Amino acid sequence: MSKTRGKDTPYQIKVRNKLQCRHCTHQTSVTVGTIMEKSRTPLTKWFLAIYLMGQDKRGCSALKLKREPKIAYDTAWTISHKIRKAMGERDSLYMLSGTVEADDSFFGAAHEGSKRGRGTDKTPVVFGLSLDTPGRPGYLGAKVCSGVDGDILADFAKNCIVPGSLIRSDGLPAYKRLGKEGLLHESEVFDHKGNPDHLKWLHTLISNAKSFIADTYHGLDDIHLQAFLDEFCYRFNRRRWIDQLFARTLKACSAAKPFTRYALIG
Repeated sequence: MSKTRGKDTPYQIKVRNKLQCRHCTHQTSVTVGTIMEKSRTPLTKWFLAIYLMGQDKRGCSALKLKREPKIAYDTAWTISHKIRKAMGERDSLYMLSGTVEADDSFFGAAHEGSKRGRGTDKTPVVFGLSLDTPGRPGYLGAKVCSGVDGDILADFAKNCIVPGSLIRSDGLPAYKRLGKEGLLHESEVFDHKGNPDHLKWLHTLISNAKSFIADTYHGLDDIHLQAFLDEFCYRFNRRRWIDQLFARTLKACSAAKPFTRYALIG
């Protein structure tokens, strides 16, 4: 805030850490409208939590946040989920384009007697990975779904992929629907031995996402799976700007819509 006491400069109420308008006397704070709104945790501890979650590619559990900034476990858990929400909102502003590898996978523990593969009762997730001109990984998106059919894949494409992009998938018939959604579509029956390069990068990242969730968080409930996938994709998509991750994540947290702990557990 400017130190010049002009007619449009708000008062600073130091004892309450508030700013007050000189005209209407409305009071506010720098955290209003952010995920830090109404939080009693000092901003210094918020900033440390944002730094830890932005920097560590293995992820940062609530237990680690409890130990590092020295806050209560419930507070650390809430803060971590708020940061993940900000990460997800930020990535939702961008869409995949060009050549995009698309595939689905399943997360979580299967129930006894469940089938393997696409017949399982695990939670289905659709992934999309854009490739640059040399065919290297660009940006990654993931969406938890209720199943894998043409309508769901079309909805994923509408929200995550730029029209006119080339989509490469395996031979699942449901992916043919993408060719009717303003996208170019190439499908090929997956054959690991005959064509090991088919969807190679995407399959590698799906495997990494499963390891990320299993190793750092030791599995999790379906209700929070999307948030952890958002965290994984967010860091992957900014892997080339490691030195800017704190500033970028802080900006995402400042721009994200506020929400309460009740929204997480209610």
